[in-house]
Amino acid sequence: MMGSVSINSFKMSITDVLSAADIAAALRECQAPDTFNYKKFFKTCGLTKKSPNEVKQVFGVMDNDESGYVEEDELKYILQRFDPSARVLTSSEAKDFMAGVDHDGDGKIGVEGK
Repeated sequence: MMGSVSINSFKMSITDVLSAADIAAALRECQAPDTFNYKKFFKTCGLTKKSPNEVKQVFGVMDNDESGYVEEDELKYILQRFDPSARVLTSSEAKDFMAGVDHDGDGKIGVEGK
């Protein structure tokens, strides 16, 4: 098990913020290994149009260990958090994702104010 949030409760929480159709479209675009682009994924699933509070809600559900941060090992499973049948990110995709969003270089992603 990845953390204390079950896949079903995560999906219910995530679809409170993002539409199931947008999530499905975003997942279809990155089915093949090494096709994941976090900017495109978040745009397609609608996260880039959401308020800071809605983004924090999504982040909170993705933070499996409730540390207040998302680490690289959690990033590998991000697609599965949107749909349990989705693939795991490749190591290079997870590293690219982390490099693109880890602005202070500490190896983890936090929400502003954390």
